[in-house]
Order: sequence, then C-alpha cells, then structure tokens
Amino acid sequence: MPDTRIETDHWGDVTLSANALYGANTFRGYHNLGFSQRSVGSETEFAKAFAQCKLAAARANSELGVIAPQVADAIASACQDLISGMYADQLLVDVIEGSGGTSTNMNFNEVIANRAQQLLGGKLGKYDRVHPNDHVNRSQSTNDVYPSAMKIAVHARLTGLADEIELLASVFDDKAEEFQHVLHLGRTCLQDAQPMYLGQRFQGYAALTHRLAVQLRDVQGQLLDLPLGATAIGTGFGSPPGYKDKVFAHLREITGVDFRPASDPFDAMQNMDAFSRVSGELRTIATAMGKVASDLILLSSGPVGGIGEILLPPVQAGSSIMPGKVNPVVAIGVVQLGYAIVGNDVCVAQSAQAGQLEINHFEPIILSRVSDSISLLNNGIRLFRERCVKGLRANEERNVDNVLRSSAVATAFIPKLGYDVTAAIVHEAHRAGRSFVEQMVDKGYLTHSESFELLKASAYVVPSSA
Repeated sequence: MPDTRIETDHWGDVTLSANALYGANTFRGYHNLGFSQRSVGSETEFAKAFAQCKLAAARANSELGVIAPQVADAIASACQDLISGMYADQLLVDVIEGSGGTSTNMNFNEVIANRAQQLLGGKLGKYDRVHPNDHVNRSQSTNDVYPSAMKIAVHARLTGLADEIELLASVFDDKAEEFQHVLHLGRTCLQDAQPMYLGQRFQGYAALTHRLAVQLRDVQGQLLDLPLGATAIGTGFGSPPGYKDKVFAHLREITGVDFRPASDPFDAMQNMDAFSRVSGELRTIATAMGKVASDLILLSSGPVGGIGEILLPPVQAGSSIMPGKVNPVVAIGVVQLGYAIVGNDVCVAQSAQAGQLEINHFEPIILSRVSDSISLLNNGIRLFRERCVKGLRANEERNVDNVLRSSAVATAFIPKLGYDVTAAIVHEAHRAGRSFVEQMVDKGYLTHSESFELLKASAYVVPSSA
C-alpha cells in the first residue's frame, strides 16, 4: 500500500498520508489557518458535541429517506468513534480558524465520511460510498451545526465547573465552622474597624461561592436553545420537511440533555448574546475568587512584618535568594486568572458585537476564549481548594492580640461606658502608646476577662437564617 494518496478538489491536487481520514478541505484549512496551533481535536467536549450533531443528523436523514440506511449506519458508527474519543488526531483544523467554522465542519465531514467508507469496504478519499457533503453534511450547514456544537460543549463543561465551585464552597463552609470562635479584627479601607469572628469572614466567602455556583447553573440554561436545522441562514433551506423535529429528538436521546430548537432560528443564527452572558458569568466568578485570594494574601502577609492572622499551606519555596521565605503562590495564581479571564471576556464581547447580518463569523474565537476561561477556572478553583484553602490555619493568638491592641474595639464598650468615657480612654491609650483594653483595665473600668467576653459578644451576629 503506498504511503501517500492524492486527493483532488476544485483548488487542485493535495498529497495526503495514505491512512489519513481527513481530506483536501481539512488539509487546506490546516495549512492556511494554523493561528493558535491548537486543533479542534484537542477541544474534547467540542469535538464530541460536533460528532453528536452529525450523528443526530444521520439518524434523522435516514428516517426521512434522504440517505440510504446502510450509509446512515456507517456514518453513525463513525460518529460514535469520534464521540468515544477516537481519531482526535485527525481533527487537525485550528480552533481559531476563519469563516465561522467552515474548515472545522469539513474536517468532521471528511473524517466521518472516510471512516464510514472504511466500514463499508471503500477506499479512503474516493467518497463513492459516503460523501462528506452529500451524505455526512446532508440537511446541514456549518452555520447551524457549529454554533449548536458550541452550545452543547459549553453546556457540558459548565456542569463540571459548577460542581468544582460547590466543592470549594463546602471547604469554605468547613473553615467558617472551624474558625467560628476565633476573635478577629475586621477592617475597612485597610484600617482597623470593628471586632468580628474569623469564621464570619469565611462565612462570607462560603455564601459568595455557593451563589456563584447557582448563578452559573442559571446562565447554563440559556445554552439549551440551538439553531440546529436552520441550515445556512435560518430558513432551514436544504433540509426535508420534518427534519428539525427528528434531529432534535435524536440529539436529546444522544446527549441526555433537553436541547430544543430556538424559538426564532434567525435570532439564533445572528446573535451570540448567550455566550456573552456565559463569558460575563465566568468573568464574575474569576474576579470574585481573585478578590477572595487577594484577601488571603493580605491576611497571611508577614508572617512577622505583616498581618499574619492566617497561615497558608507552604507548598513551595518562595525565593531563590532569601532562605525560608514562603510566598502565597496559589492565591497569587488565582488573582492572575482573574486578569486573564477578564481579557477573554472583552474578546467575547467584541466578537459578539462584530457579527454581521445573518451569522457571526467570529464564533471560533468566542469558542476559544470561553473554553480557555472554563479551563482556567476549573484548574484554578481546584488548586485553590486543594493547595490553599483546605489547608489554611488560623493564627489564633495573632488574631486575638490584634483585636485587643486596636482602638477599633472601643465601639464595643460604648454601651457599657458611654461615648465620652470611651473616647477619653482611646486618647489616653494613644498618648501612652498602649492598647485601649490595657488602658481601660488599668483605669479599673473592667477586668481583662470581662473585656474579652464583651468583645466576643459584640462580634457575634445572629445569621439571618436563624
């Protein structure tokens, strides 16, 4: 068997590996559009979703009699191979390609057609038994399959991300309970404010993280409406009567998800606002987690010359020149993810705006940036949970000492001593270079024990759900 084969299209001859499942369209797309050097085959969920759309189409076309049953069966088997992860190395076209995904669609059409050719005993590239356009792409267009596969893939990935966020939320719940009795100095504008409990701070982080998971699942629901069956511009031209109902029935069976036809196919073809909302939610998650990570960086600073009220797990050396220095590297990484995902969101917003007339031909970059944000968040939130939050500890002695040394605690004593007396003690303590509590105890207003109990009582707030 020769090592190569020649395949001809309207642009001329191309030389392909004898065993290549892709064809001339894929070859040209691969060589003309290798911008990111990341193939669609590396986008596992997207590749699976694309094959699921092709499988649903083959079954619908067979039922409607527009392709022969044996051809449909061979196409279905080839699609199942792709869905299971086989032949990802044959999906060569770059994720960021031009023309709204035409090269990607033809890459799938050619791989599926050639694999179906094999299954029917035909030769690769001859397409006499199964043709990429006439059979695999029957009743479809790049313009309806590509955005449908985008939605299916992103929908699947958001489920995993929401689960990951909820795992982090449960760890924050645990820390809130663990630190519920640790007296802590609250701060506003990076200045001492009022006493609270360290557990209350982590209670706030837990509430935020639970809410982020809920809101992500809410926006995920906006990906259920697909333009599949709308073909090139929304009219469904080129598909037989009844196709849309059948293709969605098969797609729901294949995916196990209640995907449905968009109420207005022209809207679904023209607009990418659902992805703008998804990207915006990913940005919100990233910046919210970046804020929490930034808090942990501040609270763990020092440990001697900074706040030092929490101790982050020392996962690696922090300096090549300063022995013993340990940096909050995981938390710093989470902050950086926020910056990257904000950039991705700007790209998605601009790309959604740039769509023209009947389609948005910038779908590949939208897919690329949304996918990148999901990957960054999945990995980042998992590492934040495993390598940072789960193992962090409270420096209880430093927490209590900072509370007792701060004049911010004076507010707690106003009901007991009155505003004027309390203010006088604050000024006396400041002039003497002493803590408010020390000055108050020396003046005989309260004992240390009484002061501490009053502070603990003032820091406790009954939860609204109680």
